[in-house]
Amino acid sequence: MNFRQHNDWAMNDRGGAPSSEVEGAVSAPVPIEGIRGKLTADAPLAKLVWFKAGGHADWLFEPADLDDLTEFLARLDGQLPVMALGLGSNMIVRDGGVPGIVIRLGKPFSKAEALDDCILSCGGGASGILVSSTARDAGVAGLEFLRGIPGTVGGFVRMNGGAYGREVSDILIDCDVILPGGELVTLPAADLQYTYRHSALPDGAVVVSARFQGTPGDPKEIGTEMDRIAEARENSQPLRTKTGGSTFKNPDGQKAWQLVDEAGCRGLMMGGAQVSEKHTNFMINTGDATSADIEGLGEEVRRRVYAHCGVELEWEIQRVGRA
Repeated sequence: MNFRQHNDWAMNDRGGAPSSEVEGAVSAPVPIEGIRGKLTADAPLAKLVWFKAGGHADWLFEPADLDDLTEFLARLDGQLPVMALGLGSNMIVRDGGVPGIVIRLGKPFSKAEALDDCILSCGGGASGILVSSTARDAGVAGLEFLRGIPGTVGGFVRMNGGAYGREVSDILIDCDVILPGGELVTLPAADLQYTYRHSALPDGAVVVSARFQGTPGDPKEIGTEMDRIAEARENSQPLRTKTGGSTFKNPDGQKAWQLVDEAGCRGLMMGGAQVSEKHTNFMINTGDATSADIEGLGEEVRRRVYAHCGVELEWEIQRVGRA
């Protein structure tokens, strides 16, 4: 990758707490004098992910702004693993919890702004709904598909999120990333080496902002397309349940949901986890599922699909932490 030092502290909001706030009885992993964000030891993560299951983070850091996050990671200097957490929509947090530091980007990173030449500048914590709505209001077309991605800019930039025939690699200009050692760099889209639901971003890198390229469009037509996408999702996906989004990647030329269905897995259960009756590429937590139930069910589906047709499904959902 061709890292370029980024000196324009984009998306920076110098608000936040006047001094550091630490919750938990153990010593902080870095000196916290001057750190203004919230640092919590042994932080429960189940409430922060869509499946509503899983263990705790060793540490959860919620930075006050970009300067605060950069300083915190510089002090950490790669001594502990780092994981960014957005809306938690495409993730299984294993029951043993997540080692190291989980970074959760809040309001200072959740802005979206239309610039000249149909460019959208967005914080890493901005949702797909906010980005697409901001584009619509500014008459910028080409970003409507983000309405169908239940996540944040940081997550779908990392994973090349896509829906309804388009993906992030089609629109990304560049992104601002903090590396594990605290260095803030700008990466052009080409450096991310995008493939299907994958990028070359280093482990522990945190996407703090991104620029997307659209085209001129009519706000009414853009809104109509966004409404179509929202209705299609509502009609076809189990959105009103505790789910994690699409479970498996689509194999070349095939649909994962169809392979799962043909293998007889519709409605299959393990503990409190179930393959959705509504959309078989979704798993749901029926109420009391553990993350082991959910991941185990996914592995059983993979086994049955392979036995039925010889296709080895690949996980799309991220599975993180200790078993």
